[in-house]
Amino acid sequence: MRKSLSFILLMLACLSTYAQKTNVNREFRFAENQIDFMLTEINNLPAGGKEVSPRTVEGDKLKMSVAGDWTSGFFPGVLWFLYEYSGDNKWKIEAQKYTTNLKSQQYNKGTHDLGFMIYDSFGSGYKLTKDTSYKTVLINAAKSLSTRFHSIPGVIQSWEHLPELWKYPVIIDNMMNLELLFEATKLSGDSSFYKIAVQHANNTLKNHFRKDFSSYHVVDYNPEDGSVIKKTTHQGYANESSWARGQAWGLYGFTMCFRETGDSTYLNQAKNIATYILNSPKIPEDMVPYWDYDDPAIPNAPRDVSAAAITASALFELANETKEPYYEAKAQQILKSLIKNYKSPENGEKGFITDHSTGHKPYKSEVDVPIIYADYYYLEALLRSQKNYFETGS
Repeated sequence: MRKSLSFILLMLACLSTYAQKTNVNREFRFAENQIDFMLTEINNLPAGGKEVSPRTVEGDKLKMSVAGDWTSGFFPGVLWFLYEYSGDNKWKIEAQKYTTNLKSQQYNKGTHDLGFMIYDSFGSGYKLTKDTSYKTVLINAAKSLSTRFHSIPGVIQSWEHLPELWKYPVIIDNMMNLELLFEATKLSGDSSFYKIAVQHANNTLKNHFRKDFSSYHVVDYNPEDGSVIKKTTHQGYANESSWARGQAWGLYGFTMCFRETGDSTYLNQAKNIATYILNSPKIPEDMVPYWDYDDPAIPNAPRDVSAAAITASALFELANETKEPYYEAKAQQILKSLIKNYKSPENGEKGFITDHSTGHKPYKSEVDVPIIYADYYYLEALLRSQKNYFETGS
């Protein structure tokens, strides 16, 4: 009897694994169909514009972004994910095309978002092709990003605009751009990139988080002595609120920093952030957060699918680093919720894969719409959900 029960449990486990794999296959087929449709929509746009990558839907129109926009690297990244999963050469060709459109940005010293722009495009491409020209772009982009680091505050400056509001603002999003620096050290042997990334991570850990491990959006530093002037928000509901995507950026960023450094301080931070997110009474039952945890309009406030997708992807990696099944279970729960309730209709929303993200609610910009970075992290989460994905070197 005991042997029979053990056999049944083993079979159920195998069936569960098979069902999960089939689910990923189905979702990637849907994603391929959507992106095929999106490419048709792009080709139907008037020629001659400077826009190079799809960003969102505005009204009934596909909104594109220029190469210098912080979101420009996500669509090439989506194409690389499709190629990585399917092996279909058509996705490689499209990915190369849209990646090449961003080549000039390797020298852009006016943005902190080169990780999003260059690592998610050229970095993804280099991982899959080992194209040496991509390697050069990654190193040059890291050099450009490094010019925004100043040793006194010990962080990479986010913005120069709105000088009446800030002197040296640093946003939690910036944690996501450190992966470019870590990669550049591995590619070049130049440890200066690594050292900048670590200093930025250390000071973000020190200054961006509250006692409950929720994160501020913006920390403004005094560039002359490195002191913190104020802690505030730009995209959240209020200075002391928890902007949903910011919490996800922090979780993803510190999980990645542990992977790159092996420093347990970063792992502990990631686990504490995960505890804050997953145990928050402000998170809805379906695990897709409202755009800000503290919006008084809840439950009538918009959701942010991008925050959920980033969180799911980060939790899969955290599960891999800790070998704790709890994190994988939560990541699967979020992913299943996105699949069930937050995908775009087939051949709808101009070909975006997911819907109901929120970009910048205070500015009434991109509220409850599909956004390309939600699709990027959704596909990354799907890839990471596969058994042995991390062990195969992907």
